[in-house]
Amino acid sequence: MSSVMRSTSPVVLLAALACTSWGCASAPASPASRVVTVTAQDTSVVSQGLTEATLRFSAQLEAASAGQVERADYELVSEGKVLKQGTTKLGTRLEPGAPVALSFEERAAYVQSPEDLARLSAQGGTVLLALRGVLVVRTGDSEQKLPFAASRGVRVPRLPTIVVEELDGARYSAEEVQLNLRLGIRNPNPFPLKLSGLTWQVAVAGKAMDSGTLAQSDSVEASATGVYPVEVSVTKDSWGPEVRSLISRGILPYGVTGELTGPLMRVPYSLSGEVKLNVSR
Repeated sequence: MSSVMRSTSPVVLLAALACTSWGCASAPASPASRVVTVTAQDTSVVSQGLTEATLRFSAQLEAASAGQVERADYELVSEGKVLKQGTTKLGTRLEPGAPVALSFEERAAYVQSPEDLARLSAQGGTVLLALRGVLVVRTGDSEQKLPFAASRGVRVPRLPTIVVEELDGARYSAEEVQLNLRLGIRNPNPFPLKLSGLTWQVAVAGKAMDSGTLAQSDSVEASATGVYPVEVSVTKDSWGPEVRSLISRGILPYGVTGELTGPLMRVPYSLSGEVKLNVSR
């Protein structure tokens, strides 16, 4: 994916990026008076999660005299909103006539709340992340501030879905059935999904049965499905005295409800259907 904002012209760079949180820059200096120039710049995504991302800003500079890039005063921005401000020490040496490359990385949460995450997941598409600010350069006794800005579009984080991956009912006797569920957590994102837990409660023919929590402090790999087993015993003790009549029909109606949670993530779910009973030997 190409950078959305990339400039190889110092004059265009200084004019287009004149205003940031540090104020509006003055008109760009003429090429003859400019000591250091930015000849290329780019922002790339080092890593992305459901709520956070790490960006790397890279630039190439050319200097008319020896000096040093002391620091970068920056903002990390998402959809035009400033998420983080800071200063990164660089200490990059400059030599006249020799192109010099520099880079730095910053991490920030680009999702601020569960509501924000749900909104982004529903809208789909991409979200624009950017690093912008000034590079502070010292040459002799003079200081020069070079504005920079480069952005990158990343895929919008998407909420996972919970499904029944597998289901079977093993009939052990006229009064006992073992219901075996395998709940799947489908991660549609190109990065691992961190989980806090998956709660579940199973009902059979309208009666609440067992409940519990799965996938505590677990994760699902990128573009993969995590599968978690649930076993429920349907007997006279767990379902009621009419369990024989229920089992004799050969089909059990079931329902499973719960919620998947993670960092800034809450996904309630409700699944239902019927399972045909098998005879277990």
